[in-house]
Amino acid sequence: MNTLSKIVIPLFVIIIVFYGFKKKINVYDSFLEGAKEGLIITFNIFPSIIAMVFAINIFLDSHFVTFFLGIFKDFFTFIHIPLDIMPMAMLRPISGTATLAIMNDIFITHGPDSYIGRLASVLQGCTDTTIYVLALYFSSIGIKKIRYSLGVGLFADLVGITVAFLITGLMF
Repeated sequence: MNTLSKIVIPLFVIIIVFYGFKKKINVYDSFLEGAKEGLIITFNIFPSIIAMVFAINIFLDSHFVTFFLGIFKDFFTFIHIPLDIMPMAMLRPISGTATLAIMNDIFITHGPDSYIGRLASVLQGCTDTTIYVLALYFSSIGIKKIRYSLGVGLFADLVGITVAFLITGLMF
């Protein structure tokens, strides 16, 4: 299997080159055109990436999550939701990397086979980084009006978070 994985990509490139020669396409010029388009796309989405990283860092450094969870601590305890999972649930629509770091901390503290470890795993799989998708992908193709996409995406995240809590509670 290791040998196969090492030859798949070079084999794929060779097939593309031979196919291009067969169709009488200048493969090198097509490659350069694609590289130029990639650089243009990177240049166009760079401001969105910088703005998003800046906003996430401000949000995390403001300790808003800790303050918000302190207000609702009794409520989460009453409905048997571990307080350690809530920062992950709140940040999942914003940043996948931040939630992976939180999930790693949960695994280190509680273990991956604990209830909260399994809940973190299910939560990671049930939701998407909606704001990241809207900021990066939509801006890269020039979509400016995201009003309905944002609402539907955040609603889908809310449903995913709710289902993650329900499924984990029922199964584990």
